[in-house]
Amino acid sequence: MHDDTTSDGRTRRDYLKYGSALLTGGLVAGCTGDADSGSGATASTSATGSASTSTPGGTTQADATTQTETAATSGDSYTVEMAPVGTVEFEAVPETWESYFPGYADMGVALGQADGLSAVGVTSRYHTDYYEELDGVSVDESSVTQLYDEGIDKELYYELDNDVHLTDPRWLTENSFFGLEEADVEELRSNVAPFVGNTIFRRTDAWHTYPYYTMYEAFEKVAQVFQQEERYAAFESLHEAFLGRIGESLPPADERPAGLLCFAASDEPEKFSPYRLADEGTNKKQFRDLGVSDALAGTGVKGLSTDDRGQIDYETMLEVDPEALFVRGHESKSREEFRETVVAFMRGHSVASELTAVKNDAVYRGGPIYQGPIQNLFVTERFAKLLYPDAYTDEELFDRGRVSDIVGGTA
Repeated sequence: MHDDTTSDGRTRRDYLKYGSALLTGGLVAGCTGDADSGSGATASTSATGSASTSTPGGTTQADATTQTETAATSGDSYTVEMAPVGTVEFEAVPETWESYFPGYADMGVALGQADGLSAVGVTSRYHTDYYEELDGVSVDESSVTQLYDEGIDKELYYELDNDVHLTDPRWLTENSFFGLEEADVEELRSNVAPFVGNTIFRRTDAWHTYPYYTMYEAFEKVAQVFQQEERYAAFESLHEAFLGRIGESLPPADERPAGLLCFAASDEPEKFSPYRLADEGTNKKQFRDLGVSDALAGTGVKGLSTDDRGQIDYETMLEVDPEALFVRGHESKSREEFRETVVAFMRGHSVASELTAVKNDAVYRGGPIYQGPIQNLFVTERFAKLLYPDAYTDEELFDRGRVSDIVGGTA
């Protein structure tokens, strides 16, 4: 167990607690100031929180101009406010932590907190190979526990005994395959550590009726949790400069591809679960930043979500005939390994071989499902050079040394 007893007899655990903003009617009823008209359209802004508008169609847009700020309450204590949990009070900076979402794990690493990471949901979906290009940045994968194993054992949280859970509690309770109920999460919050997090990698869950955050809005919240606002500001500045560089050379809209993003883990895929690129989840950020349009727009084909696991075949794909095809489930392969397996199979398939993307050698690995700020830099650079090789000829589109310095705290 993690102990660290202070001179007054209390442990670090005693210094990590929820503030009073949680609504008594339920663990994650929402942030202070959330409003619901009951009509299916809501607008929510707290005194210090991020504003978001939700439409009857389910699309929400976080207001990037309104940010939650860390507010010191007394002495060294401080608060962080984030939907859906509301205001969380910390009287000590967390040292050990986990997140079901590997994208949040990447945020913690970017803030110099790699040594405290104890667990992620599925370790195979946490792609740490990007860190190999950054001096002094690494994660000891042998020390990272996988939370999911045909469900989640509540006792595992007790064994890990973390100081904070960077996980959206609604993600755990609304997905029945985890086997956790709201009472379980409330118990863990009370007996182990608070939850702070928001499901941002996609925006297709009907239960996600509270504000969403962009990648960098969520990243800022995590920075507040770890009191690493300077590292966050440095990363945000680097990211803005990177997007500016991308934008300067981005081809005109009519020269950018209409792409189809899908999931098919087989080396010889016949069925595909489609995503919608129009969804504003963080797992598609690189495609939005590179101006890739959604080939499924106007087709009536739904996207992969908790509620819809429908699949399409090559015949349906040929009707859409995307200019670029992005296939997820192969991130552990190199580009060449992917070409020798999945792409080679498509070229020899009677229907797949007729796809424009196959004919034009525009079939790519689809990128990680979960990603944070470090991973996103590498993934965006990768797709920029694959999709627009004539526009982005530099070997590197962002400064690896600068990223390493920020993570190491020397920037």
